[in-house]
Amino acid sequence: QVQLVESGGGFVQAGGSLRLSCTASGIIFNINTMGWYRQAPGKQRDLVARLSSAGSTNYADSVKGRFTISRDNAKNTVYLQMDSLKPEDTAVYYCYLDQRRVGSTRYSSYWGQGTQVTVSS
Repeated sequence: QVQLVESGGGFVQAGGSLRLSCTASGIIFNINTMGWYRQAPGKQRDLVARLSSAGSTNYADSVKGRFTISRDNAKNTVYLQMDSLKPEDTAVYYCYLDQRRVGSTRYSSYWGQGTQVTVSS
């Protein structure tokens, strides 16, 4: 069974920075996408950023220019560098993994437990 373990959340003042990390363990296939969603109280869970094993990236408009996603494929680890944080970034951040075998059209999805990020004004 695949497991995702997140770290790096915490409390920070507006304008500060945090770096989140997430490591996947278990059976990890070569073709995959790892990334981050976030969910604030009373809000839906929205994509923050994602990065495929081939290097393709996507960012939410609200974080472009402030957040940077990166990964270490050999370690099955994804990072999210968050700079110029705003109170609106306060949420639980969830790491995820989508993967498939070569030649398969079936993806399997996995989620971490989430890590709290709180940005004070």
